[in-house]
Amino acid sequence: MDRLTSLTAFVRVVDSGGFSAAGRRLNMSTTMVSNHVQSLEDRLGARLLQRTTRKVSLTEVGKAYYDRCVQILADLEQADDIAGALQSTPRGTLRIYTATHIVQFVAPVVAQFLALYPDVKVDLTMGERTIDIIDEGFDIAVRLTPPPDSSLIVRSLATWRHVLCCSHDYIEKHGRPQQLAELAGRNCLRHVNYPYDEWRFMDRKGAPASVRVAGNLLTNSGETLRMTALQGGGISLAAGFLVHDDLEAGRLVRLLPEYRPIELSMNAVYPHRHHLSVKVRTFIDMLAHHSAEQQKLINPYS
Repeated sequence: MDRLTSLTAFVRVVDSGGFSAAGRRLNMSTTMVSNHVQSLEDRLGARLLQRTTRKVSLTEVGKAYYDRCVQILADLEQADDIAGALQSTPRGTLRIYTATHIVQFVAPVVAQFLALYPDVKVDLTMGERTIDIIDEGFDIAVRLTPPPDSSLIVRSLATWRHVLCCSHDYIEKHGRPQQLAELAGRNCLRHVNYPYDEWRFMDRKGAPASVRVAGNLLTNSGETLRMTALQGGGISLAAGFLVHDDLEAGRLVRLLPEYRPIELSMNAVYPHRHHLSVKVRTFIDMLAHHSAEQQKLINPYS
């Protein structure tokens, strides 16, 4: 029998003075209440209650056992109350991992989250490596590419695209490419987490197009790609939000505008769908709302 139910039945028998009254309180038959108490006595190898036709009383062992059972059940009720409170208002520590170059979208949400919920703490780590979200104990990871672990839950926050671009210095030295196929012979600056072996685009008619590229820089740092492109080091397929200001200021030039890089998704990734803690659920909802407001910056093609 379930030990916790048996403990509850035993305490209710003592509190109510009999098996029938305990059964009414527990919505359980008198026989079932008796069976639960008998199960405890068999497990302990000791009699807990003296039973007569008129009343039920505790044995010496039963009295000591009853006192501990009352404390255990009170502790469990308090634990339930604490868990319920944690599920109604964000509390505790929220551990987040985000790519370095998208922290600009995550940071305002963190600040707002902390301002709204003073009982919460945030542990925010940014970097460029691929993490194991479960083994490393993160609640949420904010990613620009799908996670390798298909068991994780993925919530799309916003769509985004790369921008094919280079500097004026690069064009002066090497000329502007006129056809997509020309990229195969150019020095292309590549991100190690780009999800495909070739750069993929859609033409003006919506047909897919791709080109396999190579170059002297392969990195997991979006900022390194940006700086190298600014210095004329090659052609970059850069995250649009990362080079937005450079394009607006004319420091970088968009190439082959008739080809749109394929659309990707900025995602919140987390381990569990069921019984999601309120701190995680609330933060993800806030992040989704903020990302929707920033959609034009995240995806300059939207």
